[in-house]
Amino acid sequence: MKNAVLILITLFLFSSCKKEGTKLASTDYIVFGQFYGECLGEQCIEIYRLEKDQLFEDTKDQYPSQDNFYTGGYVQLSSQKFDFVKDLPNFFPNDLLIESNRVIGMPDAGDWGGFYVEYNYNGIRQFWLIDKMKSNVPTKYHAFIDKLNEKIDALK
Repeated sequence: MKNAVLILITLFLFSSCKKEGTKLASTDYIVFGQFYGECLGEQCIEIYRLEKDQLFEDTKDQYPSQDNFYTGGYVQLSSQKFDFVKDLPNFFPNDLLIESNRVIGMPDAGDWGGFYVEYNYNGIRQFWLIDKMKSNVPTKYHAFIDKLNEKIDALK
């Protein structure tokens, strides 16, 4: 009997520690995308804005600045595309919030591109330029880089 109780308590503790994931509230959003400087065509800069129930694509396609938030002109995308990326907040690395550098690695230094990530969650609004070459980025961000590549590639 003691073993059964111990097993139930252990199962309860492990299930209660399960990560629920980040849920975006109505004022929260994540802007994410990739950019390449030495590139021709519309695919050189792909920026998206993910809100609670919608996904938008930027139509300005401007190269992001390391000094200012990205100002896009957005059009809404399909609910199927939203469904594919709606879990992106679950992969957002909280270490970015305490990152002392706005530029991580050397984004697009060798024409290999970079990521723009903007985070507005619970009143916190920050942005980063992140190198696409994982060897230039701390390993704690590698899984997020992989997820960004996956989501952006699927949205093209």
